[in-house]
Amino acid sequence: MTAGPDGTPPALDRELHHPTRLALAAYLSGCSEAEFAVLRDYCQVSDSTLSKTLSALERTGHVSVRKGYFGKRPRTWAALTFSGRRALAGHLAALEGIASAARRAAAAAEPERSGHSSSSSTGRDRPGSGSSAISARTTSTSPMNRS
Repeated sequence: MTAGPDGTPPALDRELHHPTRLALAAYLSGCSEAEFAVLRDYCQVSDSTLSKTLSALERTGHVSVRKGYFGKRPRTWAALTFSGRRALAGHLAALEGIASAARRAAAAAEPERSGHSSSSSTGRDRPGSGSSAISARTTSTSPMNRS
């Protein structure tokens, strides 16, 4: 994880923390701009929700919105700004830092747990070792429908 100028870890960006905003910024980071309907379908949200989300991200300077016509039909396009790309990169770095710290903490705690648990050799305290741990999950290509 990249530390800030004062040595502190980068913080999560409050404006990108919401799942819809994060999905929108991530999608826009992969292209120069995208049309409103494409973004709506990708995020699987209503027109109203996407409009409010774009407005919120536009107010923070993370997204720019352009309105125009395609033929005689009005269209709206959105693009991630330079500051939005920088904010997304910092947010993702902070998330990775949190995940890395958690993995290190779990790895450090593992030797302590294995020596003190009497049922660890039978597998009764491990997740997924019993029939009650079996669960069905549905999969989706959209990041908005994941549990």
